[in-house]
Amino acid sequence: EVGGGVGALGIELLRAGAARVVNVELSPAYEDEALALLRERRLEERVERRVADAAAGELPQADVVVLHKVVCCYPDAAALVAASARSARRALALTFPRDTWWVRAVIRAIDVVLALRRRAYRAYAHSAALVLGAATGMRVVHDAEDLVWRCVVLER
Repeated sequence: EVGGGVGALGIELLRAGAARVVNVELSPAYEDEALALLRERRLEERVERRVADAAAGELPQADVVVLHKVVCCYPDAAALVAASARSARRALALTFPRDTWWVRAVIRAIDVVLALRRRAYRAYAHSAALVLGAATGMRVVHDAEDLVWRCVVLER
């Protein structure tokens, strides 16, 4: 999982039958809580945590790579998705904001509030064409939307 924070999704994947999880997270701020969650569930041996910039090509090979609600947190979506697609042997699963005018407006408003509060973090409304186009060599096998999010699974 890329940008998995404390690793809650990885824990759920293990519960569902995954043998092993690698969580690549850009921010080291999640590590203490993540390790506590793993210890509490006795999963330390089945999860590898890495603090790294996934878009910089620091991703290990994996059967499935998941980017759940992280594309909108990264300024260069094409680089992030391309690196993730190269890492995925079988499938790439993405959840990202829908490409609509009103979702872009909400993200801009969030960024204004963040800027007024002097926060460095910014959210990004990347076009779906840019996001999906970066997954070179993969084809869409699932595509669903709700009010805000689009979930796409691509396979080799």
